[in-house]
Amino acid sequence: MGTERGLRECAIGTVTRGRPRPDQSYGRTEGSSHVEAAEITVDGAWAEALDGIEEFSHIWILWWIDRYADPPAARHVHPERRLELPLVGLFATRSPHRPCPVGLTAVRLLRRDGSQLLVEGLDAYEGTPVLDIKPYLRRGDLIPEATMPGWLETLWQIHDAERQE
Repeated sequence: MGTERGLRECAIGTVTRGRPRPDQSYGRTEGSSHVEAAEITVDGAWAEALDGIEEFSHIWILWWIDRYADPPAARHVHPERRLELPLVGLFATRSPHRPCPVGLTAVRLLRRDGSQLLVEGLDAYEGTPVLDIKPYLRRGDLIPEATMPGWLETLWQIHDAERQE
């Protein structure tokens, strides 16, 4: 049957340094999407489970998107609320507002220090519960023949242009 525990109870750690929550200033702009390096602190009971993780250059972080309590009302959205992009189904986007708010981010592992991981590329807020950590596998996670819709290429071009401003 398994356990009836909720996802929040399954947390194995916390983002102890990451994007500031919108109510924190830290001198950063509201629009910043990530910080140079984020820190994840794994609960002491799970610290041994990190043994060997430092041999990987990249890892997957699964985290609870704890800022959104209610499921989204809309089944279709404009990606990133950009009206110039087509209306698509919610599951065709990486919107954080989801029926089951689980985040997934591939990050570069910079360093492990005991139960702390220093990573690059994490888009979770400080205080965010971390649900799981998995190694990134070149052979299993990279799918060279994967395809994407044209609107996503357009969105990436918009992001690149915004970064250059």
